[in-house]
Amino acid sequence: MTTIPEDIAGENCPAEGLLKQLAGKWKPQIFRLALEGPLRFNALLRQLPGASKQSLAVALRELEEAGLLDKHLIRQKPLHIEYELSTRGRALIQIFHSLEEGAKNGDKAQSG
Repeated sequence: MTTIPEDIAGENCPAEGLLKQLAGKWKPQIFRLALEGPLRFNALLRQLPGASKQSLAVALRELEEAGLLDKHLIRQKPLHIEYELSTRGRALIQIFHSLEEGAKNGDKAQSG
C-alpha cells in the first residue's frame, strides 16, 4: 500500500482541496443545478429523488461555508431562502465544463 505524504495530499494541493469541498452526498448535483439559477430548498428536494431534508441541509450549509453558494433571505410572502452560486462558485463553472468535456471525450475514446 502506498501512502502519500500529508504535505502533498493535504492543504498544499488546491485542486484536491476544491474536490474535497465538492465531494459528498448531493453537493455535485446541487452545484450543477445552481448553474441554472437560484435554488430553493423544497424545489431541490423535488429535483433530487432520494435526498432527505437533513442530508440536503447539511450539503447546502457545507457549500455555503466553502464559499461556493450564497444564501439570501427573500422578504416576500411567503418568506423564503434562495441559494445561488457565489462569485467563487461562478469562477468554477469553466472548470466543470472542461471536466465534463474531458469525461465525454474519454467515453468516446473508450467506446470507439
